[in-house]
Amino acid sequence: MKRITTELVDDLDSTVIGPGEGGTVTFSLDGASYEIDLGRANQQALRDALAPFIAKARSTGRRASAAPRARRASAATGDTAAVRAWAQSNGYEVGDRGRIPAEIRAAYTAAQG
Repeated sequence: MKRITTELVDDLDSTVIGPGEGGTVTFSLDGASYEIDLGRANQQALRDALAPFIAKARSTGRRASAAPRARRASAATGDTAAVRAWAQSNGYEVGDRGRIPAEIRAAYTAAQG
């Protein structure tokens, strides 16, 4: 039998973080997002250090996202109805509704020249 164990370690003091004793904290500053693994005491120290700044800050009303959202495939390849009609008339199996596979979109784009 093989058992692989993963330990979460506090990034500041290198102590092992047990279940319920801390975890990963995410935050953003100057447009960059960060995450750090901290035990309860260091999580509280971070929150205490940021508290005076948070108290004076304006809320943006939303959480910072981890990554920018990708453009939708339909916007990149044109009208979905046109892609679907082309695919069906050219022997591709595509339903009347739902997602159109990327390879069909690529074939449509290539066929359009």
